[in-house]
Amino acid sequence: MSATRLLVLGVVRWCGSAHGYLVRAELESWWAHEWANIKWGSIYHGLKQLTKEGLMTSSSPMGNIGRVDYTLTPAGEAEFFRLLRATLREPEEHKPDLLAAALVLMPTLPRDEVIALLKERLAALEVNRAQVAGRAGELTEPAHMSELFGVWRSSADASVAWTQDLVERIEAGAHTFAGEAPYVFGQPGGAGFHSDGSPRPRPKPDISCG
Repeated sequence: MSATRLLVLGVVRWCGSAHGYLVRAELESWWAHEWANIKWGSIYHGLKQLTKEGLMTSSSPMGNIGRVDYTLTPAGEAEFFRLLRATLREPEEHKPDLLAAALVLMPTLPRDEVIALLKERLAALEVNRAQVAGRAGELTEPAHMSELFGVWRSSADASVAWTQDLVERIEAGAHTFAGEAPYVFGQPGGAGFHSDGSPRPRPKPDISCG
């Protein structure tokens, strides 16, 4: 799995229909180039690849030669949710950008489902922590090799603590998830509106699908 694939699917789904520059502009407004290490050329490659896989359709609007708009197919919708759920559920130690992408897009799922997925993640992290602790005495020569287990143990402890804290905060009502309000970040249709009917502000650039 890749963060770029999940994010591109998520942005096109949110916008309803989007061309490559719009996808890039939306991701820039999320600062995804900072935390997901996205190479901008990979966005255009990803759009074409997802279309080739039947996860998107492409079309060129009349009067706009050279522009290609992309829309998710039902298979693309299913792939987006498959990737999102798998990323929230299954720890991938060496892919922090993928977790970051899933955290940005998790409001597209219902609160109860997000909690359940994160609890599965927590259980897997606790198993990993126990395995690390159980191997702590294996590397003793040369003596400095034992520091490896120290950093692995610290990382495992931090992952468990952070995930447990996130679960507790979501259980307590943090954030807004699918089905809870007219507007939820990442849901189809862009930025949406406040309850009083006024439009929600969107970050720059103005080309954003919101």
